[in-house]
Amino acid sequence: MADPVNAFIGKPGAPTDDELGAELGPAKAVWDQLVADLADECDIGIREWSSYSRKAGWSLRLKREERTILYLSPCRSCFRASFALGDRAVKAACHSGLPQRVIRTINESRRYAEGTAVRIDVNGPRDIGVVKKLAVVKLEN
Repeated sequence: MADPVNAFIGKPGAPTDDELGAELGPAKAVWDQLVADLADECDIGIREWSSYSRKAGWSLRLKREERTILYLSPCRSCFRASFALGDRAVKAACHSGLPQRVIRTINESRRYAEGTAVRIDVNGPRDIGVVKKLAVVKLEN
């Protein structure tokens, strides 16, 4: 299966909630639930739409105070959660009880100066727990 592509490539401005819903379809409810849970359970309540180029599309940056915790990138019928995990967070994630497929993803992810770029495709409600657990790992490390 091909990697999901950002639904808002080439869009000059941030997407509206209606545009987001049209692209995400049924995944919009999962998106909304995840954003609400992260705000309520982890105090990750600052939301900022960002795009570093029209070719990349738009993503929602979720922050606690000034610290970016993760990005949510809308695709068609799904979305992607992206993290930059430091070395301590990578080690903690690998010992946190995450599913083996997620540990494999972390271990195979590319490392940058900002951290290890971990991307999790969210296709349904069962994926919310993985994203929340990684957010907690990042917050604690």
